[in-house]
Amino acid sequence: MRAVTREGLPPYLSISPDTALAELGDPTATRDFSDIAEACARGRTDLASRGLQEDGQKKLRMFSTWEITKYLIPVAPAHFRRVLKNNPDLPQGSSETEGGAKWFTLDEVLRLRVYFASEGSKAKEYRPYRPENIPAKLVAVANFKGGVGKTSTCAHLAMSAALDGYKVLVIDLDSQGSMTSIFGGKVTDEWQTVFPLLARHYASHLRRENQGRIDRGEAPHPIDDTLSEALKTHSGDLIQSTHWPNIDLIGAQLNLYWAEFQIPVWRMQGRSWKLWEALSDTLAEDGVLDDYDIVFLDTPPALGYLTINGLSASDILLVPMGASFLEFDSTGRFFDMLHSTFQSIEEGENMAARALGRQEMAFEWDAVRTLITRYDSSQQAELAGLMQAYLGPTLSPHWQGYTALIGQAGEQVRGIYEADYRDFNRETYVRGRETFDATYAAFKRLLVGIWRREELGQQADAPAEKSVGL
Repeated sequence: MRAVTREGLPPYLSISPDTALAELGDPTATRDFSDIAEACARGRTDLASRGLQEDGQKKLRMFSTWEITKYLIPVAPAHFRRVLKNNPDLPQGSSETEGGAKWFTLDEVLRLRVYFASEGSKAKEYRPYRPENIPAKLVAVANFKGGVGKTSTCAHLAMSAALDGYKVLVIDLDSQGSMTSIFGGKVTDEWQTVFPLLARHYASHLRRENQGRIDRGEAPHPIDDTLSEALKTHSGDLIQSTHWPNIDLIGAQLNLYWAEFQIPVWRMQGRSWKLWEALSDTLAEDGVLDDYDIVFLDTPPALGYLTINGLSASDILLVPMGASFLEFDSTGRFFDMLHSTFQSIEEGENMAARALGRQEMAFEWDAVRTLITRYDSSQQAELAGLMQAYLGPTLSPHWQGYTALIGQAGEQVRGIYEADYRDFNRETYVRGRETFDATYAAFKRLLVGIWRREELGQQADAPAEKSVGL
């Protein structure tokens, strides 16, 4: 309802106290928060259901021959159709009308990519570069400022990598569960999140410490029911498939936030427990890093214990931010807090290491990059240029523009790669894809460079290891 004002006056002048009181309603009590939360839950379910199948599961759309040959498999459309005609055992796709365009599921696209990689030109990249015998790379997307596109950037990078042919695991560390909603995850309580993995790590530490206490004739610390149950949990118990055939998920929900209260309690009880290694150790121990190519970690918008676990586990750290003074300033403070936090951990650990004559520790990331998101070239070019000048190579040279495709995808709880291009003007769709394709390309250059560095390192070490064996 519009405010009634004299013509020419702004709407905040001449507000009637009695009218305002009549519009106010009753005071809000604690119990009313439950009603508001329930209303939001109903609305969220309704919105999410618009992309679901009849069985309540999300369904990934199909991909046309035009999309496949333009974005996914680098062959001419005529050659693509000729290969299918000559190989009837390959997926042939389906048409919505007789003689119409052929459409394929992503699973069929992945099978076709394998065929072209084995039978097609060796000069083309049908499958993405991935050296053997090197674990998956963990990628954390983090910033403690909300609204910078953290979750959407993480989700779109995961989808880009999946379309590129990588096998992806997404881990939602944010108790708000936005990433879980995007991928249609079902999480009923904290026991279907990373919480039991963190608890298992602490329980394993406590068990080792208790053995030492028993050997010294001291009473062991009790292991409660929560820790005992966590010791039985494997990462595989938590991983769920999604509507993307090559993206899996460890989801999150509100109860995950209790980890922020429980972890410091465990830390007080077990001073020597290396809590920042909990996630990376359990994922490695369970073979998760051998089962996937890339693991994306969506972190909460705060530098808490869950974020610290995600950051310390990661090989690549991406920090999205907008091209505004406040977001630039906030991101600088975020890096300052990262420095203080990880330096404090290193100093505490290394003080003990020096006393015991052990090797000192130091955190290290293969690459750290900031990303400009929601970029408006008509308004933010000068500021973005200044940010690039100050941050240099730390800031990705691609500034991710905001388009109608991105906006509509966000409103419909889906990624831009899940949007059907027929719902848009073709030019709008291509332009919307271009900005995220460029973001993924910048990320992939990091990933490929890191893998290549490790591959060359392995090759350099191999002769020395062989001669030692002789």
